[in-house]
Amino acid sequence: QVQLVESGGGLVQPGGSLRLSCTASGFTFSSYVMRWYRQAPGKEREFVASITNTGGSTTYADSVKGRFTISRDNTKNTVYLQMNGLKPEDRGMYFCNALHVYSTYQEWGQGTQVTVSS
Repeated sequence: QVQLVESGGGLVQPGGSLRLSCTASGFTFSSYVMRWYRQAPGKEREFVASITNTGGSTTYADSVKGRFTISRDNTKNTVYLQMNGLKPEDRGMYFCNALHVYSTYQEWGQGTQVTVSS
């Protein structure tokens, strides 16, 4: 059974940090580009960051560049999102996405909630 499980969300004050994790099972993790998206209340889901299947290249949304870092450990089937310097506008549900390298097949996790508030 294909599954992506996110964790690490929570409540943090502005300027704080969180580290999100997404652990995959049921598929060949190293054959997938991994991406993080987020969705704030009343807004569309938006791209946050991606990392190639080998971890050799990363891409970030302009809004998080310099503050967020995506990484992966293919031995643990896990992708991470280190979030530093959090701002209130970073709040939302954060979703993990797996996109197959050679096709359009993709899977989504259930999401983990991030709240940034004083």
